[in-house]
Amino acid sequence: MTKLEELPARLDDLTSRVLQMRTEMRDEFSALRQEISGVEGVIATLGEAIEAARREARVLFEEVISRIAALGEGRAAKKRTKKRLKER
Repeated sequence: MTKLEELPARLDDLTSRVLQMRTEMRDEFSALRQEISGVEGVIATLGEAIEAARREARVLFEEVISRIAALGEGRAAKKRTKKRLKER
């Protein structure tokens, strides 16, 4: 067989390999897109959880500040009462 006669068979083989590679690449890209989509979902969920934790921390912080202020007001009132009693 001459080189020219082998060419159609070799071209068919090459075409088959390219088609197989395209199929494999399409499948792999599809799997990759699915994985990325899953990761994006996890990231979104994590972001929501972090935001909820921030809101809760802010509420707790404000509550602690108001309690500290109330304690301070209570001590100031006791000092005023003691001062008035001493003045009598």
